[in-house]
Amino acid sequence: MPPTSTHDLIVVGGGLIGSAIAWGASRAGADVILLDEGDVAFRAARGNFGLIWLQGKGVGKPPYMRWSLQAGHLWREFATLLVEETGIDIGWSQPGGLQFCFSEADIEKCRRIEAETRTDGGDIAITVMDRAGVEALVPAIGPEVIGGAYSTLDSHVSPLYLLRALQQGLQARGGHYWSAAPATAVRRDQGAFAVETPRGRVAGKRIVIAAGLGAAKLAPEVGLAMPVRPERGQIVVTERVKPFFPYVGSGVRQTVEGSFLIGSSHEEAGFSEATDVSTGAALCASAIRAFPQLAEVGVVRSWGSLRVMTPDGMPIYEESERCPGAYSATCHSGVTLCSAHALILGPALAAGTLPEAVSYFRSDRFDVQAH
Repeated sequence: MPPTSTHDLIVVGGGLIGSAIAWGASRAGADVILLDEGDVAFRAARGNFGLIWLQGKGVGKPPYMRWSLQAGHLWREFATLLVEETGIDIGWSQPGGLQFCFSEADIEKCRRIEAETRTDGGDIAITVMDRAGVEALVPAIGPEVIGGAYSTLDSHVSPLYLLRALQQGLQARGGHYWSAAPATAVRRDQGAFAVETPRGRVAGKRIVIAAGLGAAKLAPEVGLAMPVRPERGQIVVTERVKPFFPYVGSGVRQTVEGSFLIGSSHEEAGFSEATDVSTGAALCASAIRAFPQLAEVGVVRSWGSLRVMTPDGMPIYEESERCPGAYSATCHSGVTLCSAHALILGPALAAGTLPEAVSYFRSDRFDVQAH
């Protein structure tokens, strides 16, 4: 058997959440190892829409709103640091986001979101506008658009380049990255933590379970509860066309290459990542309402991927009471919250603490028990 590899912090899960935590902890001086199952995993980053969307995020759930908006305000600093460190263009830009309205009910919903956000102290400006206001920003809108809401804080990024940069940045700082190394067993062992993988055993003073949909099985081994389930989202990709939508849209955005991403569905489909024509057609029909010219644009591919959902849709961050030094980290907003995971959560875990900003997100808000 290969010798045990020993580190300050073990991060189980090589998706965006685990990779951001590992990078951030390494920047804070911790000796980190990131264990990644690899691309055979149900990797949400592989099918993510790439939005950093803050309008309406956490409405009615102030702790989630504040955590999300904190992440939104950190993105410029985070993207700058990551690109300077790795030389990888992660495709981040912040043109602001447009929510299109097709009815008076849609406009009233946007007004309610703006008002509730302001009441809850959300640090974001949302402007609700009529059709003329939207048309002044985007002349190409269709006749069914009667208004919209705009925020300068919304942005977008390439999830796959972001994932690559985090993992490359970790290794450049001396951190360890093991691919094809799923955790097959996790346990507390003589005051430290031990993880068995096909590549050998790993030991660490502390451990973070950030294994996405695999966390539900692993977390109880160290006294944590992570009740997560899959939710499928399908996305349609068009051929490249001359740029005409320079903003971020909810459900539609144009990439720097010219393709449109159209999505995304919310389906209870178990662990199936399959696509179907009827869902794709419904997504396209919605996009065409906003931009009728898309009816003449060819579709080149579609994909399905799985989100990691908790019972209330909010994250889980927690330290195990039975096994102090073991932490959970999961959410379905791995892109939006990536900056906070990297610049706040990662350094805190390197020091063996959880930041106050995430104290609300314990699993005991659910009727579940860790074993």
